[in-house]
Amino acid sequence: MAYPKSVRICDVGTRDGFQIEHDFIPTRDKIATIDDIVAAGVRKLEVTSFVSPRAVPQMADAAEVLAGIDKGPGAEFVALVPNLRGAENAAKAGARSILLFVSASETHNATNVNRPIAASLDGFREVMALAARHGMAVHGAISTSFGCPFEGDVPARQVASIARQMREMGIRHVALGDTTGMATPPLVRAAVEAVRAACPDLAIALHFHNTRALGLVNVMAGLELGITEYEGSIGGLGGCPFAPGATGNVCTEDMVNLMHELGIETGIDLEALCSVARKVEAMLGRQLPGQVMKAGPRSRLSGIDCAVRAVG
Repeated sequence: MAYPKSVRICDVGTRDGFQIEHDFIPTRDKIATIDDIVAAGVRKLEVTSFVSPRAVPQMADAAEVLAGIDKGPGAEFVALVPNLRGAENAAKAGARSILLFVSASETHNATNVNRPIAASLDGFREVMALAARHGMAVHGAISTSFGCPFEGDVPARQVASIARQMREMGIRHVALGDTTGMATPPLVRAAVEAVRAACPDLAIALHFHNTRALGLVNVMAGLELGITEYEGSIGGLGGCPFAPGATGNVCTEDMVNLMHELGIETGIDLEALCSVARKVEAMLGRQLPGQVMKAGPRSRLSGIDCAVRAVG
């Protein structure tokens, strides 16, 4: 199998991961986590979202987080916005890249943003005009691209139709989101092929959750299709707050480990990233689901003095 020579990995932990934490995470800790992830070599991050603090209290400090992070050259910091008001607030805070999202499922979109898909897409046009005035890059995301917990299977042609409308607005990069962990390799292939047929020049990223332990399996399916951008969450944090049973995202460091074992370049220091994951775990005060952060890369060796010896 000929895999891509290199991939770009976007960490969404401080947005998608932190957003469902019940206890408010101090702004300084969010900023420090972002800076640490960048220091480990990650060059694209979803750092926060400009949503209603009543809906997502954890994101109430979006402007402060964006202002406080080290914006040295080479990294892209993306802020999620749900509508024009969110985009206006992001622009005021100095955001350079924003993310617009819509669900492929009508029921999930209504649950998530309280509007039909068509209304969400109509609203994107106003945001695109605002982004052009402020020089902000715009990325797109299609949630529930591989299935909806309320409606079941989502037709690939529906995902492709939404992607085509985004592309016609001028969005050149769209992530297909497995918001509730319903993706399987055949569904990944169907959605990617449908989107490629509808929008041949659209850059596609893949965003998987590990709800049914198929996260990295689906990443492998994406690699076989030649996809070169993936989203993960530090330590495996996250899960959609509006989807029953949705657990965390694919763990960023587990995914980096997989890429490195396949000989795929990421530009990321895996040991450093594992160290960040352990710091986040200590900060939250509970064990996170990431695996490589516990065992370390396969190449890490232990001293013989650490071995448990048989007695008798």
